[in-house]
Order: sequence, then structure tokens, then C-alpha cells
Amino acid sequence: MPQAVRNIAILAHVDAGKTTLSERILFAAGEVRRPGKVEEGLATMDYMPEEKERGITIESGVAHFEWKDTWFNFIDTPGHVDFGAEVDMALSAVEGAVLVVSAASGVETQTVAAFKKLREAGVRTLLFVNKLDNPDYSLDDTLIHIEEVLGVRPVLMTLPQYENGCMTGVLDVLSQSRLVHSDTGEEVVDDGWNVEDGWDGSQELKRHYAEAVEFASNFDDEILKLAMEGKRVPPKMLLRGLKELAKGDDYALCYAGSAMEGFGVRSLVTALTFFLPDVPEFAPDELGQVVRLRHFKGVGEISLFRSHTDMERKAWPAGFEFSRLKANLLQPVDEIRSGDIYAMRTPFETELGEILKVTPEGRSEPIPQSDQGERPHSSIRDKYQPLLQTRVECIGSEDYAHVEKSLATLSRMDPSFRVQKDDGGFWYLHTVGEVQLEVLLARLKREFGCEVKAGSPEVRWQERLCRNVGPVENTFQFGPHKISIKLSATPLDSDAHDIRLSAEFLETAPREILAGVRSALLESTEVGILGKGPLVGVRFEVHEFTWTEGALPPMIKKACADAVTKLIKPADVELYEPVMELSLECPVNFAGLVTGDIQARDGKVKEIGGDGKTHFLKADIPLRKIFGYATGVRSISKGTALYSMKLLGYRPATI
Repeated sequence: MPQAVRNIAILAHVDAGKTTLSERILFAAGEVRRPGKVEEGLATMDYMPEEKERGITIESGVAHFEWKDTWFNFIDTPGHVDFGAEVDMALSAVEGAVLVVSAASGVETQTVAAFKKLREAGVRTLLFVNKLDNPDYSLDDTLIHIEEVLGVRPVLMTLPQYENGCMTGVLDVLSQSRLVHSDTGEEVVDDGWNVEDGWDGSQELKRHYAEAVEFASNFDDEILKLAMEGKRVPPKMLLRGLKELAKGDDYALCYAGSAMEGFGVRSLVTALTFFLPDVPEFAPDELGQVVRLRHFKGVGEISLFRSHTDMERKAWPAGFEFSRLKANLLQPVDEIRSGDIYAMRTPFETELGEILKVTPEGRSEPIPQSDQGERPHSSIRDKYQPLLQTRVECIGSEDYAHVEKSLATLSRMDPSFRVQKDDGGFWYLHTVGEVQLEVLLARLKREFGCEVKAGSPEVRWQERLCRNVGPVENTFQFGPHKISIKLSATPLDSDAHDIRLSAEFLETAPREILAGVRSALLESTEVGILGKGPLVGVRFEVHEFTWTEGALPPMIKKACADAVTKLIKPADVELYEPVMELSLECPVNFAGLVTGDIQARDGKVKEIGGDGKTHFLKADIPLRKIFGYATGVRSISKGTALYSMKLLGYRPATI
């Protein structure tokens, strides 16, 4: 019988201990001799220099391990808000996930965002309450917080044990056993402990077993019958009921422990073999899907690839190579299996989300987008709105082609990053945030060898049309070719773009001309009129369009761009600025300083809370006022404040 395959991701708020848990899982599975520490820059999954320096995950690292006859592909996702697209792409290739919740901080902003992503993607999720090695952090309070904020009932499956203020083990609810550390630091079953002997924690363990039975009885009639008769429900039957419980959205199996100390990890990994669904069935002619793109210096571009078929090396399409990817190490393989994840090298360039098929002749080619149906990657690029723009130019003009190609590659790899070419010989980089920008510039130099000069990042505003304009006529001629366009525009209430073409133009123009006009007009909105950001909320109407046979796409682009410039003047647009929702918590003794700093940045505090030790607030603040906030708040709070931001919306500019 083929070995079962499971693909999993780990998600969390920044500093919840996600990467530390990842290291502990690899250690428990025997993949590493000792778990690497994030603070020492030794985490196996964080291989990029920028990850080691910052102590955060940037790219979704991949590792593999075996556990109880199950083969796991294991993706450690970023927790930083700037790299949310990495999380979305990882979730398109997994059957299950672990959501880490810090007992020190409870359910935080990015925890909620991650849980929402998991629900939207339909990924089965287990919870891990971390950092319980500190007995001052309350497991009960964290469970209550989970239920209140996430809206699911946590079913506790492991209980931490303490002795003299130190965690000494965990009690496993399902197996009714105690797990402790061996001499080598591994979690092992304590053979000398028995729940029936009345040892420390046994009554609490029995209580949680009964609670799990109660919850599972809602999904299994046999369990319900035994429970109502007051009879014992055996673990195998309870396991069956919990499998059904895990499929729904009302409950979440919850494991508690400490990733740093290595407690609760064994029970969690065993649960992943029990409670995750099988990999799906795929179409028989599909080779697989590209779920991530990577570029390694000295190797070039590779595709992170989920196989949709079983195939030995001799049947691989010509020019294809498959390897295991562990962090940044490639290990060649001789066969691929359906549902498994590999690094793939191809003789042609691939695209994110692309599905490859095998032809009867043994070749491989992309399945056309129109035939792929609803695919998870299709909307990722549209989901992320870049808030910053940074001008970048070559130091040496001879490097222009290389820099342009490298930027295009980075843009293909990260769907939340966009590049806008300027006719003046430079580029604008559009990024979600400052951290993403810094990482991209570092990668441009390290991985691609590009020396560039980057300006200071600026807020990417929105420009909105505020009145009807036009029509105007514009003509562009190059040699014997001539293009003429008559164009008008009206404002829309939404951020959308709409392009209406005259009936005569639609009837007479070939498809490539129609597509060229639409593309050129949409591209002109990206530049904007004032150069402050994209032009949004506009409907273009093409009243007339004429062209000579043989006119090239660049001519169409030039004619349309000049028409837009002629049509819409600076006085016809209004500026709207991005406003962020800032969520922050810090010790109460820094509350006044932190709040005063936010108000000095034109922030409006809209929510305040806390528990007497920790101060919490939410505030709306203009993005232009919060550049460099990480350094400022770190100085004010002596490094104790934690915060996250998300785009709240746009409002009319006040400057």
C-alpha cells in the first residue's frame, strides 16, 4: 500500500513561536539532530540571510518528514503582514494547517487574519497554544479568548504539567498517557504513569476526556449511545468521532505546550496523521501545478510543484528535473507521486498557479487558463494592494536589460509586488510595505547581482476622477501607420475601471486590436495623472478608433496613453490617501508614551483595553505618518510593544 501523503502549513502572528514549533516538529521526526533557534539565526526553515538577520520568516520554507507511515510536506509560512501572499500560495497546496496561538498574547491581529485565510481556503486546522512553559500564562484564558475571537469551541487534547514552576510534561487526552523528555530531549511516553493510579493530573485528564466524548457524541451515534448509558467510550471510538468533529467549522482540536521546551509536539504531529483529509483526486492527464517560484544563485529559477500523478524518471517529459527541496537544498529524486511536493526545473518559463498536462507524445505543456476552471492562484495578485512606491534606477546604463529581467522575475515570484516601467529609463517598485521593499532590494543584489540606486519609499495614493471629461481626439503616426482615437471619461463610485467601446469598433476590429486598446487604457490608469498613485473609479468610453493595417501594439499603447494625458488634467482628479488600522499592545507603564506618539502622528484612537498588565489599543492612522514606526515604537517602549497594521481604506487627502 503506497505511503499516505499529507501537506501541511504552519501559521501564526509574528513572535508566536511558529518557526520554533517547526524546528521542534523536525526534531521530533528525526529530521534534524537538534532544533535550530530563531534568535541565533539557526532555524532550518529560515535560510535566507534576511530571515536570519530579522528573525522572521519571509519565504515559505519547505521541509519533509515521516511520521507513523505518513509522508509530510511541511511549509513554514511568514507571519509578517508584508508577506501575506506567501501564506495564500502555501494554502493552495496543503490539506491541513496548524495555527499557533501564543499564551503570552492570546489571539492577535494576524492570528485572526490567518484563521480567516484558512477558513476561506477550506483548510482543516488544528490549534497549538504555545509558550506555556511560563506558568504565569493562562491556558484557560487563552482557550476562552480563542472561543470569543475566533468563534470556534476549542477541544483541548493535551494538558501541560508543572513542578516548581517548570513544565515537566504534558498529558495526552486521547491516549490517556503522560509525555516527558528522555535523556536526549525527545518526548516519550512515561511508562511509569497511569491515569488509573490517581497520579497528579489524572482527574483533570479524565475530565477533558469526558468533555471530548461529549463533543464527539454530536457526530457519532454510537458514542452518543454509550455516553447516555454512562458506559466508557474507548479511545479508538473517540478517535473516530473526533475525526468527524474536525471536519466542521464549529470546533477546533487544540493542543497545548511549549515549542521552545519541546512539550506537546509529539501529540500534535500524531494528530496530523489522524485528522487531516487525504490528498484530492486529480485529472488523469495533469502533471501537476506550480504553487511557488524560487530563484537560487548559481541554479536559476525553480518551480515549487505539486504533482498530480505517479511517474518514474524514465517517463518524465523531456528537459524536466524533479528534486526534494529542503529549505534551499535540492536533492534529486527518481520518481514523483501524486499529491507530493517537489522542486521542478523545466525547459520553459512557468507561471504561478499554472497546471501542466502530459501530452500523448510524452511532452508537457500548460493547460490554457480558460480550461482550468476556478483555481486558487487566480485572485491572489488582485487581492493585495501595494501601498508604497519606490523609484529605482541602474547605476550603470549597461546593466539596464539585466535589471529589467531580474525585476520581472521577482514580480512573477511574488504576486503582491509589482513593477512599473517608466519611459525615462527607471522603474517604480510597488510594495505592500517597507519590510517587503527592503527584502526585495537585498535579493535583487544578492541573488541577481544587480546594483541599483533606490529612492525613498513614498505612499502610493489613489487618484480619483471628480468630473466628466472629454471627448478629446488624439492621433499618433509613425511612418505609414496612423492610429486615431476619440475618448471620454466619467467617474465611478467604486474603485473599479470600466471600458466601453463603440458598437462599430466592436463589430469591425479584430480581437487583438480590441485587447490592445483595453490593455493600453488600463495600463495608463496605473501611472495616474499626478504620479502619486493609480487612477481609480473611472469609466473610459471609446467613441471612435481607426488604425492602419500593420499597426504594432506599442503604437496602440502610445496613442491611448497620450489620449488619456490629453483628456484628464491635474485639476480633474482628487487625491485619496491610505489609512491604516494599527493594533498595538505594550506593558501598561508605556501606555501614555505610546498613545501620545500615535496622536502626534495624526492617529485617532478608537479602542482601548487591557488586563492591568498589558495595554491594548486600536487606532486609525495615515500611512504617510507611520513610516519608520518600528524604530520609533521600539525606542518608546524599550522593545516591549507588539503591533500590526492593515489597510482600513482611503480618505480624501488633507494636505
